Amino acid sequence: MEGAQGSPPVSRSPVPGSDEPAGAARGPGGLPPGESEGCARPLETAPKKLCGYLSKFGGKGPIRGWKSRWFFYDERKCHLYYSRTAQDANPLDSIDLSSAVFDCKADADEGTFEIKTPSRVITLKAATKQVMLYWLQQLQMKRWEFHNGLPAAPDAALAGNGPALRLELEQEEAELEEFLCPVQTPPGLVGVAAALQPVPAQSSALQNISLKHLGTEIQNTMYNIRGNRQAQGAGHGPPGEDSPPSGEPVREEQPLPPNPSAPGDDPADSAKPAPKSSLTANLIQKAKRQNNTFPLFSEGLTRNRTAQEKVLALEQQVLILTKELKSQKELVRILHKALEAAQQEKRASSAYLAAAEDKDRLELVRHKVRQIAELGRRVEALEQEREGLVQTASLREQQVQELQRHVQLLMDKNQAKQQVICQLLEKVTQDFMQPHNRPPAPPDAADRDFLSQQEKMEHLKDDMEAYRTQNRFLNSEIHQVTKLWRRVAERQKALLMKCAYLQAKNCQVESKYLAGLRRLQEAVGDEASECSELLRQLTQEALQWEAGEASADSGVLSPISSEYDEYGFLTVPNYEVEDLKLLAKIQALEVCSHHLLAHEAVERPRRERWAALGELAPSAELKQLLRAGVPREHRPRVWRWLVRRRVQHLQAPGRYQELLSRGQACSQPAARQIELDLNRTFPNNKHFTCPSSSFPEKLRRVLLAFSWQNPSIGYCQGLNRLAAIALLVLDEEESAFWCLVAIVESIMPADYYSKTLTSSQVDQRVLQDLLSEKLPRLMAHLGQHRVDLSFITFNWFLVVFADSLISSILLQVWDAFLYEGTKVVFRYALAIFKYNEEEILRLQDGLEICQYLRFFTKTICDSRKPSLTAFL
Repeated sequence: MEGAQGSPPVSRSPVPGSDEPAGAARGPGGLPPGESEGCARPLETAPKKLCGYLSKFGGKGPIRGWKSRWFFYDERKCHLYYSRTAQDANPLDSIDLSSAVFDCKADADEGTFEIKTPSRVITLKAATKQVMLYWLQQLQMKRWEFHNGLPAAPDAALAGNGPALRLELEQEEAELEEFLCPVQTPPGLVGVAAALQPVPAQSSALQNISLKHLGTEIQNTMYNIRGNRQAQGAGHGPPGEDSPPSGEPVREEQPLPPNPSAPGDDPADSAKPAPKSSLTANLIQKAKRQNNTFPLFSEGLTRNRTAQEKVLALEQQVLILTKELKSQKELVRILHKALEAAQQEKRASSAYLAAAEDKDRLELVRHKVRQIAELGRRVEALEQEREGLVQTASLREQQVQELQRHVQLLMDKNQAKQQVICQLLEKVTQDFMQPHNRPPAPPDAADRDFLSQQEKMEHLKDDMEAYRTQNRFLNSEIHQVTKLWRRVAERQKALLMKCAYLQAKNCQVESKYLAGLRRLQEAVGDEASECSELLRQLTQEALQWEAGEASADSGVLSPISSEYDEYGFLTVPNYEVEDLKLLAKIQALEVCSHHLLAHEAVERPRRERWAALGELAPSAELKQLLRAGVPREHRPRVWRWLVRRRVQHLQAPGRYQELLSRGQACSQPAARQIELDLNRTFPNNKHFTCPSSSFPEKLRRVLLAFSWQNPSIGYCQGLNRLAAIALLVLDEEESAFWCLVAIVESIMPADYYSKTLTSSQVDQRVLQDLLSEKLPRLMAHLGQHRVDLSFITFNWFLVVFADSLISSILLQVWDAFLYEGTKVVFRYALAIFKYNEEEILRLQDGLEICQYLRFFTKTICDSRKPSLTAFL
């Protein structure tokens, strides 16, 4: 536990833990004259220390037991150090309080409490119950200060966000006071004044020695012996000028009064204040000592010198202003660097546009490669930091759960004891109110009985008060640990957002790099030269690098960080033509970038709205949510509800199994065509290409059952892809079967999948009329080059874009399609042509337009733009 002397919770101060005056300003009693404890105002120049003697349980064998130890708290490291005495130069060990929790047991000895860290449990005992509660409260506040990053030095606390942190700590202290009343500072038992007290006596000197740290004990003993000899030889002055044998920081010792018999010392001069140069030297020496790992304890042993305090305050104000000036200069330097970086980027872009030769452009490309590498290193560093925070949060959560279980047990035990107390009180009351019911007893026996009952009642009241105190403290501990866990979770969330943003920027830079390589390839052509060979080599390296390699541990951030997406589709289609491979890689990077940038701004609010929706029912709100897309975790449930609305008049229990049994009894004419199309279903999806996958067999049964359900259609090419999409989302055969039935028999017009495809051809004519009305320039351009759109759009309507759009956009289309019907297909078809209208108008060759129309839907990466255009 932190062995420092913090502020008494009773007195409100700007910084908790520092409301006791500095040791230099204290009188012999530890407080300035005329001020009572708990009301003293802190000196800004000397924060209060948390230190004092406690008993620590430890040891082995015959020397196992309580050992007196001097504890002192280091605010910079949030460690509680302890040594055998206050005068020891080197601590025996330390306790890390940053991840510790505190506990006190009502049934233990008075003043006993525990510090539980992830690696061990330390049992301590204070002199009184008041001292124990004071330590527990101060340790809680010190731990909270450390996790909120409040600087220990006053000058740091006054700069930047110091006031905000102080206000937050005051609020936290006020919240803790709601659970446990603040405890007054025990006089003489904690703080620097406790160093003047004699070391608590032990039954034997050997029992107080730590054999585990025998080397440190020997060093401290030798240092104390040498310090005593030097003090005797000099006659005055502290022996702190000499360094300890081990090289560890030296603790200041109590200054001795001046020796009148010493030569060269004038009694009249001894009363004069020290000169300024000597004071400055002492302050510098004191500052150096305070920078050591372990705090000093002689500040409370010097005399009260008001002039020195004023000089010290002024000098620290100068230090504050100097540091503030330095921080402002650093800010100006950072802004200059940012301005230089922006100017350099502008010059690089201008140089690229103005470059006359390919070598200059290649040099600029190499510069971009170096930038990509730097961003990759930054992302890896942030990932490592995120993993550390995840581990810390997990540890905090385990500690909170353990404390909650412990508190529940204590509350149950406390309630049982309170019931016993109430019963005893009722019994005593009845005995006093009805004395005639009891047999007469001698006067002495009656008195003894009364005293015995009264003594038992006092013991029970003490026990009840102890349990109440324990319960209040544990409630405050759970409250603070929970807040610390939430803060760690918020920091982790902020780091995840920052990491996602950097990863998105990295994808954008890489996409621009690949696009630049492609343009350079087009500019160079097929000429055999060193430049073209270098371009081919760079292109091959870019195609071989996978987006997931740079963030192998960041799968939570991006679903595009692996070869397949969440539904099993290839993120980068495996084209044979190298130019198409490059385009596919650029598209995958753009998809990844859009997803990462929209995750916090779009995905999280959308998930929250769906989580709060409750039971599904047709409404305008549901329509808007479906148009925006359904989160993956809610999509199976929503689709089942949408399908059930369409086919509830057709569904019957056991219908699907009956159709499967019919298929086993006799052969279906469409079975041969179904078998041929099974292997051609989504060749870019691992669920239908992997030999060990169960999806092809499920798809076969669904299509055979549908052929028996609707003999007039049997099977039509395209139904396999509709059923496959249903299987990928719903995963159950029967649900996918009824989804296919809903699309063919309820949503789509009649004869849409018949042998004549009459309704499908009608829809193509309607689409061309809509395009002529909405996009006349585009239709005129296509008519000029004699391009027939039906060769492209016919398949869009037949399989509802199953072969045309990337999975994230495709499933968003299906979300609205299953609710609103075929008008959604028309809306998205118009939106897709509107999205790419300018690019098509730039093409001036009919064959080139047809080739572009074959794959241009796959280049749409941002799902929000087509959706907004479709539902304007």
